[in-house]
Amino acid sequence: MTAERDGAGRNGGFWGAIQSFTYGTPLYRYMLAGRVPDALRPVPTDTWPGDSDHGRLILEGRFSLLGHVALMSADPQDEDVWVPAGTTGDWQAALNGFAWLRDLRQVGGDMARRRARELVADWIDRYGDWDGFVWEPDILGERIASWIGHYDFFCASADDEFRYRFLDSVAKQARHLTRVARQAGGGSAAIRAAKGLVYVGTALPECEKLLAQGIRQLQNSLAGQLLPDGCHISRSPSRHLLVLRDLIDIRACLRAASEPCPPMLDSAIERMASLLRFFRHGDGGLALFNDSNEEDFLLVDAVLAQSEAKIRPLSDPGASGFHRLAASRTLVILDAGPPSDVDGCAHAGMLSFEMSVGKERLIVNCGAAAGRPDWNLAQRSTAAHSTLVVDDVNSAEILADGSLGHGPSDVHGERQEQDGNMWVEASHDGYAERLMLTHRRRLYLSADGDDLRGEDTLTGTGGKVFTIRFHLHPKVKASMSQNGALALLRLPSGLGWKLRASGGTLDVADSIYLGRRGEMKRCQQLTITGDLQTGGASVKWALRREDKKP
Repeated sequence: MTAERDGAGRNGGFWGAIQSFTYGTPLYRYMLAGRVPDALRPVPTDTWPGDSDHGRLILEGRFSLLGHVALMSADPQDEDVWVPAGTTGDWQAALNGFAWLRDLRQVGGDMARRRARELVADWIDRYGDWDGFVWEPDILGERIASWIGHYDFFCASADDEFRYRFLDSVAKQARHLTRVARQAGGGSAAIRAAKGLVYVGTALPECEKLLAQGIRQLQNSLAGQLLPDGCHISRSPSRHLLVLRDLIDIRACLRAASEPCPPMLDSAIERMASLLRFFRHGDGGLALFNDSNEEDFLLVDAVLAQSEAKIRPLSDPGASGFHRLAASRTLVILDAGPPSDVDGCAHAGMLSFEMSVGKERLIVNCGAAAGRPDWNLAQRSTAAHSTLVVDDVNSAEILADGSLGHGPSDVHGERQEQDGNMWVEASHDGYAERLMLTHRRRLYLSADGDDLRGEDTLTGTGGKVFTIRFHLHPKVKASMSQNGALALLRLPSGLGWKLRASGGTLDVADSIYLGRRGEMKRCQQLTITGDLQTGGASVKWALRREDKKP
C-alpha cells in the first residue's frame, strides 16, 4: 500500500515503478536482513516538550497532527490504519515519523509506555518490509531518530521479544536508508534523512560508515540550504524552526557519542538561532510568512535555549530579504525577498508586513492551513497577506501542488536609520510580465514607535483596480469613523491606533486567521481600494497610536 505525498509525488510515475520493482521483491527483503544488534549505544533522549492533551488522544486511538484529528482504526485487518482516509500526505508522513511519541511520554506511566509499544509493534507488523511511502528517506530518517530518541521511554523496559523485533526493524530501516538517503531531494527532507543516518551511525554497533555518510549529506545540504544570513532557503519561519531543531538533535547525538561536531554545524545552529529570534513577535510566536504558523512559544524558547547561541537578531539579515523595524514596544517585520520553490512553502506575499505592539499582534498575514488542502491555495494567495494586490491576481503564480509558476525576477529592499527613525524602501516586479506593473512600498517607523507610515506605488500601464489589505489579528476590533475617512483599531489591552489613507477608499471587511495550527478564526481586515489610471497609482497611509485609552 502506498500513499501520495502532497506536493512531492516522489513515489509516483516512472520512479515509483522502478522503486516497486527494485525494493518490493523477496530478494530485496533478503538483502535488508542481517545481524540484529544486541542493544543500542548511549544516545541522547529526546528533550523536546510533548503535548499531554495530544498524548491522551493517542491513548483513545486518535491522533492530532498538523491541526487535524483522525481516528486510528483498531481493526487489525484495516490496511489503511497508518494512512487514514481523509488525511493529507503530509499528515500521514507526520504519523509515520513517530515524533508524537513525545506526546505519550508527556502523559507518562505504564499505560502510555504500553500504548507506544503496541503502536510500534503494529507498525512493524504492517511495514517491516519496504513500502513506497512510509519508507521515503525523510519519513524514514524522522522515524529512526524518534524511535531511538524515545528508546528509554517505551523500549528499555520491554520484554526480550519486543526489543529484538524493534532492533531488527531499526537495523533493516537503516540499511535501506543508507541506499536512498540522497534521494530525499534538495530541501529539509535531505536533512531529516541525514539525521536518521547520524542516529543509527552513533546508536548501532559497527555502523560508523552510516555516521560518515550522514555527516557528508548534512554538510552538503547545509551548503545548499542556508542563505548567507542563516535563513533556511524556504524563507519560512516554521520550516526554519523545524530544520534548526533537527540540527540541534544531530549535534546532541554527536556529543553523546563523543564524535567531533563539524564546524559548519555549530555555525549553522548559531546563525539560524539568530534568525529565529528575528522572526519572533512580542508574544513569543513566529511571524506568518511562507506557510508558517505562530508555533508554541514554549517550543521556540526551548529551541533557542538548546541552540546555545548568543548572537542577537539583526534588523536587516541580508540575503533572506526580511526587514525588522523595532522601536519602543512596536515591531514591524517586512518580507522584501523573492518566494522560494524549496519545500513547497512559497506564498505570493511579497512586500507584506506584520505588526505587533508589546505582546499583542495588530496587523498579520492570514497564516497557513496545515492539513487543510481545501484552503491551501487561498492562504497562499496575495490577498491573504497584508500587502497590495492588483485585479485579484497573485503577485507570484502558485500552482495547485504548492510550487511556483510565474514569479518576480527582482524583489529587493533597502533600509535606512537616523536618530532612531527607520525607513525601508522595497519593490517587486511580480506583475511586470502579466500586468505591466511594478509595486513599490515604503515604510517609516518613528523612533518612539507610535507612528507607522506607508506609501504604496504602482508604476506601469496595466491593471484595472488595486486593493491594499491590512489583515487584523482576531483580538483586534476595527470600526470606521468620520464618514469613512478614518479607521480605529482597538487592541485587547485597550490601546488604540488610527489608520488614515489618501489615494484610495478605506473600508473594513471580514477575513480569516489561520495563525494557530488547527484553528480557523474570523477576523477583520482594512482595505484601501482604487482604480488604476494611466501610469499607475500612489497611496499614502498612516497608522498612529492614540494617546488615551477609552
